[in-house]
Amino acid sequence: MKRAFVFPGQGAQYPGMGKDLFDQSEEAKKLFLLADDILGYSITDIMFAGTQDDLKQTKVTQPAIFLHSVILAKIVGEKFVPDMVAGHSLGEFSALTAAGSLSFEDGLKLVYQRAMAMQAACEMNPSTMAAIIGMENELVEEVCDSIDAVVVPANYNTIGQIVISGSHEGIDQAIEILKEKGARRAIKLPVGGAFHSPLMEPAREKLAAAISAAPISSPVCPIYQNVDALPHSDPGEIRNNLVSQLTSPVRWTQTSQNMLKDGAGEFIESGPGKVLQGLIKKVDRQAIVSSLEI
Repeated sequence: MKRAFVFPGQGAQYPGMGKDLFDQSEEAKKLFLLADDILGYSITDIMFAGTQDDLKQTKVTQPAIFLHSVILAKIVGEKFVPDMVAGHSLGEFSALTAAGSLSFEDGLKLVYQRAMAMQAACEMNPSTMAAIIGMENELVEEVCDSIDAVVVPANYNTIGQIVISGSHEGIDQAIEILKEKGARRAIKLPVGGAFHSPLMEPAREKLAAAISAAPISSPVCPIYQNVDALPHSDPGEIRNNLVSQLTSPVRWTQTSQNMLKDGAGEFIESGPGKVLQGLIKKVDRQAIVSSLEI
């Protein structure tokens, strides 16, 4: 039975995150303090003692989740021996770093640049996202295609749960039509912008330069990437997929299905929260899911 390690994305943060790692491990402490130096501000203070609102700042959220996820994987020794890895959106950078494709320093720098580029794109194009529950993928796709304003599927999270992304006008129209067509729920999300949509193109352009300059090597095991839900080990393919990720949907349902098909029997989530475990369980109730622990 193969072991898949999965890494969460934005939304998994919580006050006090990572403090237990810092207190219990000298190696973790060194990495957290190194992160403060790299970022030029004390992210550890915000993670360990900040409020939920402090953690919602874009320049904090993404690096904080990355640090919690990667440092945990680095300090558990033999508990982290993956046959395959994957990460949801931001979590893809955590997965690549934990699997040795990116160094800790380069991974953190890219995540910070990604966060700032996304923030700038959000300010340039006011936009939002909405969760659609209880509707077939194809129906959601058809409705998005039928609307003139920008609105696209952004996150295929699990069976019967898609997040759409776009302009305020596009999202409002889609919510109305999808409710009429029988969606169980269609609700706007409290996010800063239309992630994984064409409105992130300015961020994609900025990040492309940083990704092309970052040294990326082959990971210790295949990484199932968001843009196509397929396993990759070639640094060139990994690089191209990372660049495409910002304006493409996160195919998490398909990623879960492909990992299962390729022999994953156990899914271990490395990082804050248990969101991915719940999503995977909805794809296959028989899947064994757990959290990575010290």
